Amino acid sequence: KVLIDVPPSDLAEELAQSETKIQVLQDTLQQVLDRREEERQSKQLLELYLQALKNEDSVLSKVAESETAPRTEMDVVDTGSSSTGTSAKTALSDQILAVLKGKAAPELCLDSQALELVVKDDRQALAAALSWDKQKAEALQQACDQELCRRLQQVQTLQSLRNTSRGKKALP
Repeated sequence: KVLIDVPPSDLAEELAQSETKIQVLQDTLQQVLDRREEERQSKQLLELYLQALKNEDSVLSKVAESETAPRTEMDVVDTGSSSTGTSAKTALSDQILAVLKGKAAPELCLDSQALELVVKDDRQALAAALSWDKQKAEALQQACDQELCRRLQQVQTLQSLRNTSRGKKALP
């Protein structure tokens, strides 16, 4: 770095070389420094990538564990018994909560059953489970409700089309 910073004329005089050779030498030294910096940055990026993969693997293994573990929280929903004092974790699995936190439009990533759970869940408990304010939780529930309505409308439209096409086949 010091050799690069020295003016070429001073270095040429000190080494008894021509300025053009010194300029080539300084350019080569700069290229070596640049390459080392790129290698350092690439190594850092690779380490970050590996760390992200490890984190993702641990999250995926936790999700897999929660899927293979018996779901006692689903029993509460299935029986229809609910109390307003229960936390959002009793109605929503960790996987659903992870999707709600991690996606920009989570209502598009959840199946209809999960959407129903989010819509029916207590807003305050949902906000607490996601560490959000009530307004954000309300907006999420509204988006999930709208997505459910859209899906229902699609199903009804498909059924209507099926019925219409069946009626046309029966006509002579």
